Amino acid sequence: MSDDYQPKTQDSTQKFAKWMHYAAWLSALLLLYVFFDDSLQKQVNPNMDPNARFENGVAQVELKRNRAGHYVTTGFINGKEVTFLLDTGATNVSIPEKLAQRLNLEYGYEQRVNTANGQITVYSTNIPTLEIGTIKLRNISGNINPYMDGEGILLGMSALKRLELVQKGDYLTLRL
Repeated sequence: MSDDYQPKTQDSTQKFAKWMHYAAWLSALLLLYVFFDDSLQKQVNPNMDPNARFENGVAQVELKRNRAGHYVTTGFINGKEVTFLLDTGATNVSIPEKLAQRLNLEYGYEQRVNTANGQITVYSTNIPTLEIGTIKLRNISGNINPYMDGEGILLGMSALKRLELVQKGDYLTLRL
């Protein structure tokens, strides 16, 4: 009888060890994913928590250039977190339509605009509040763009013209 009992114990112990081995590998892969995902996010947007301060009563934010040479930062529209890509070549702030709907932005008049990919139809909108760090802008002209994919907002000149921009090396300082 002990011969019958011994293999069952050994078999269940081996199965348990095998599952623990799989669980250890799965945990290691999950930790690597979390680490590298965060690292990749910081390469795309090194300004998730932008360096913001008041200096002599002036609101200013310092942004670091990402690996692609762009200035990307986290900010807020109407109190909701968004990601901005600074684009001095864009006339207005341009927001993907799906994101604009989540931000409850109102559709204005339809208009044709020129983009790098040709002419498209967008809808005007007004952005009540736009924030980056200590900088808070009100009543910014924008476009709701049904052709833009993703979650990134092009921060165009309708917002940037209200700021002083100073670039030095890999850093851009915005002042209000």
